[in-house]
Amino acid sequence: MNTTLAGVLFIGSLIIALAVVYRPLGDYMYRVYSRREHSRAERAVYRLVGADPDGEQTWGVYARSVLAFSLLGILFLYGLQRLQNHLLLSLGFAPVKPDQAWNTAVSFVTNTNWQSYSGETTMGHLVQMTGLAVQNFVSAATGMCVAVALIRGFARKRTGNLGNFWVDLTRTCLRILLPIAFAGAVVLIAGGLVQNFGGGHVADTLAGVQQKIPGGPVASQEVIKELGTNGGGFYNANSAHPFENAVAWTNWLEIFLILVIPFSLCRTFGRLVGQNRQGYAILAVMGTIAVVSVALVNVFQLMHHGTVPTAAGAATEGAETRFGVANSATFAGATTLTSTGAVDSFHDSYTSLGGMMTLVNMMLGEVAPGGVGSGLYGMLILAVITVFVAGLMVGRTPEYLGKKIGSREIKFAAMYFLITPILVLVGTGVAMATDSGRAGMLNHGPHGLSEVLYAFTSASNNNGSAFAGLTVNTVFYDTALGLCMALGRFIPMIFVLALAGSLARQGHAPESGGTLPTHRPQFVGMVVGVTVILVALTFLPALALGPLAEGIHS
Repeated sequence: MNTTLAGVLFIGSLIIALAVVYRPLGDYMYRVYSRREHSRAERAVYRLVGADPDGEQTWGVYARSVLAFSLLGILFLYGLQRLQNHLLLSLGFAPVKPDQAWNTAVSFVTNTNWQSYSGETTMGHLVQMTGLAVQNFVSAATGMCVAVALIRGFARKRTGNLGNFWVDLTRTCLRILLPIAFAGAVVLIAGGLVQNFGGGHVADTLAGVQQKIPGGPVASQEVIKELGTNGGGFYNANSAHPFENAVAWTNWLEIFLILVIPFSLCRTFGRLVGQNRQGYAILAVMGTIAVVSVALVNVFQLMHHGTVPTAAGAATEGAETRFGVANSATFAGATTLTSTGAVDSFHDSYTSLGGMMTLVNMMLGEVAPGGVGSGLYGMLILAVITVFVAGLMVGRTPEYLGKKIGSREIKFAAMYFLITPILVLVGTGVAMATDSGRAGMLNHGPHGLSEVLYAFTSASNNNGSAFAGLTVNTVFYDTALGLCMALGRFIPMIFVLALAGSLARQGHAPESGGTLPTHRPQFVGMVVGVTVILVALTFLPALALGPLAEGIHS
């Protein structure tokens, strides 16, 4: 009972803290994206990239800017890894092999941060800082830019312009991510995280031998990996490593950093469309799904049936003993409800139903609250689908925020929703049907399928966490998962921007007696229902063969 109560208090304190910062942070981000003044530092960036800060872009130009910037990021990060042995602060590490360098480059540029390597034995300090940490900033900022472009599509009338990607990207990095990350890094250093350029520290172990534990610029990378819902880790143990996550309160802070921008963006959305109640409605949908999901993960880990879990008081296998089962389960829920993928416990060791919930969180599209930017635009796509379904039920043209949802708009929304399930299910099927895919499986039966399904779900949804019983450092998985990460990130972005452009060209449709109110509890419940039903219809057969079958068997 004490463990359960502590878990409830832990979650409750997070909710209170998020509620306190929701309005000020959301309003601040609204001012960042709505004001037209540029600072000197920002103008210097615009001159460097040759961008006109006062020019606007159509959805096609905006999309090409996103793709071009991301492609350059992939090429730069790939080259940095391949030339690592010639760089400063390489720590004597060899170049990263080609397929793994491709996988890692795509992973960090797509905000996935899937890692098929051990960071402390593979990447030098310069690659970690100049390559991986920089992408943690700009990949997160790219998602926020696309979300803001979609909001402008709803807010603007009879125009083809959605803003300027280079302006949005620069402001997001310099005005939002960098200041918060700097302050957060200082706090984490005070909490015990390391920040240095040392080659390592030799420690005496309990077994009476010595072990070299590498140091490095850990705190600065840790804070942006959580704040930008990137994931990944300086160390192979990720946020379970004491140099990345030192004590219980730093664990709380890292969960808070994961959730704070995605939830606060709802306020920004409401301000930009001129209706704060619309932001509260989207927040209510996200919050409802998140609370239910986190509660279920905790229940399955704390109250799982079985002799050993019952005797121990919880399913403690794979949980970080410094944090306890409840706090580890809450971290798992937060990291898979968003696109973070950082872990402070071993998801592969979770109970069958606890592990299933981490899978379901990603299969929902990571919209509760989702990644920075990507969670908001994913939820707005689901809102569009919901009003379309409601329109079919009453026999009238659906509208959302004064914009008619016609055949063109619903096609973009449907294609956005379909691309990720296609990648997940086809990828899992190919892996299970080929010798190369099955060769990496250490487990067979339902749990083995769950591990493969988790890998493709994580990659295609740009999450980055993993069931660790699958060996993914192979040419097959490096290549296949890299493709899923790239396609799962950029194809949906193109559909979002195309939808934004289509909406921006419309005028404003005034509300009438038949217009569905999209700020009331009825709409909140409908969006939650549509989200859950779509996922159930799409993924239930795969879940039945994997974690559900394992849970019934156990």
